[in-house]
Amino acid sequence: MDDTKELEDEISAAIEAAADEAALEAVRVAALGKKGKVSLLMRGLGKMSPEERKTAGPALNALKTRLGELIAARKEELAAKALEARLEAERVDITLPARPRPQGAIHPVSQVMDEVAVIFGDMGFVVAEGPDIEDDFHNFTALNFPPGHPARDEHDTFFLRGQKDGAPMVLRTHTSPVQIRTMTAAVEKARKGGAPLEPIRIIAPGRTYRCDSDQTHTPMFHQVEGLVIDRETHMGHLKGCLADFAATYFERPVKTRFRPHHFPFTEPSAEMDIGYSRKGNEIIIGEGNAWMEILGCGMVHPNVLKAVGIDPDEYQGFAFGMGIDRLAMLKYGIPDLRDFFAADARWLKHYGFSPLLQPNLATGLSG
Repeated sequence: MDDTKELEDEISAAIEAAADEAALEAVRVAALGKKGKVSLLMRGLGKMSPEERKTAGPALNALKTRLGELIAARKEELAAKALEARLEAERVDITLPARPRPQGAIHPVSQVMDEVAVIFGDMGFVVAEGPDIEDDFHNFTALNFPPGHPARDEHDTFFLRGQKDGAPMVLRTHTSPVQIRTMTAAVEKARKGGAPLEPIRIIAPGRTYRCDSDQTHTPMFHQVEGLVIDRETHMGHLKGCLADFAATYFERPVKTRFRPHHFPFTEPSAEMDIGYSRKGNEIIIGEGNAWMEILGCGMVHPNVLKAVGIDPDEYQGFAFGMGIDRLAMLKYGIPDLRDFFAADARWLKHYGFSPLLQPNLATGLSG
């Protein structure tokens, strides 16, 4: 017991000299373990007299407590140093730019389809769809194409081997068959419900097919057509609707004019031109005195109404159609239609749109 002060100094020095937690643990075991120096002194208490134990017992317990506190403090200190060293070794340079991640883009055709749907949706139109493979009735006959019409020739239309009601099946040459299907369904609904025909206001975007291929034509392309059927509909409604569409789509004032034309499914028929100017190879919509045809339109032909069971003396309406691909070329300066279908990721990266920027009339169609 006379050497406890010297033992305490020795162990305290060893604790302070411990370089890491493993070395500190070795010091603890050597001092306070079952065979440690302090533990051996504690075992010697049983050989002492009661008077000696009264003095030695508290002294050894106090020594054990002091050494335990020193070990705990040193352990905490070593743990902090180890953490600091680890943080220093595992440091991340957050000033580096993020790793590039490939991100897809919205194709201009999909973008323009969404823009057109937003514009006409604001006017009360709904989107209607139909099959790409059509029968002769929906693609030609119901739309007032007479037998022998040039559009029925093989150099204009893709004919399929299958037939329906003795007539060949075709890849639809326009989305007008959707109009026929929509009107037929509306007539059937009115008949079953014993109610008058409800007004129709639809647009029909989708793929169409024709035997043609050059810088401005492809065998497969995209169209959007519109149809309005009501009791009181006239050419003024048609012109106002399309003039508003042009200004909203190009996001600037656009001059428009309507020229007489001929389509089998409308009477009277017209083509709508928009004003533009040219600076070098750039076309500027809405400026200048030049005119460019952009779409066809007209009042729905009475024969088309009769084909679907609508009385042309009671109902009338208008229809229009335009090329989605051409709208995209004009608005976004795309020079060659064939690039739309070339699957070139570089082209899409240049002309594509962010999927996070959805077209809307509040903040702008194209972001």
